[in-house]
Amino acid sequence: MTSPKPAVGKAFPAINIPVLGGRTRSLSTPRDGYDWMLTVVYRGKHCPLCTTYLRDLNSALPDLNALGVDVLAVSADSAERATAQMQEVSPTFDIGYGLSVEQMQTLGLYISGPRNGMDVEGPFAEPGLFVINDQGVLQIVDISNVPFARPSLTSLVMGIRFLRGLSGDFPVNGTHA
Repeated sequence: MTSPKPAVGKAFPAINIPVLGGRTRSLSTPRDGYDWMLTVVYRGKHCPLCTTYLRDLNSALPDLNALGVDVLAVSADSAERATAQMQEVSPTFDIGYGLSVEQMQTLGLYISGPRNGMDVEGPFAEPGLFVINDQGVLQIVDISNVPFARPSLTSLVMGIRFLRGLSGDFPVNGTHA
């Protein structure tokens, strides 16, 4: 079961998580030099589709950074499991770990539990993708319950390029009550 999802057009939840390398990052705050944030929630080390998606994200990173978008990926895995998986990805963006069930619920993610025969440590988040604009507002969201239904990163880059190229304020889609 999922909790209510974060509302587009509203401030994104302030969630801090540890990242590989010993620092802490906010899921909503870009690093200096960037004004938008892309936070990608992935399932964890047990998911080969996540490894492929993170590699693709690494390939899209120069285009995202050129648009002023910082990137952070996070899972519920421990630091050890995240480190092991990232040896296959070699990311040039930050990798967060230790996402709690409460944090997953705050993000409105679908949560799966350990299953017979699966190599997981505990409950884990199904995929989610959040783009936070320069006002700290959730601009784009994609939440899935399976690893094979995620947005194309090529399309996402094109969409962000479109939004960033507009003059004036472009209304956030999906806000009609």
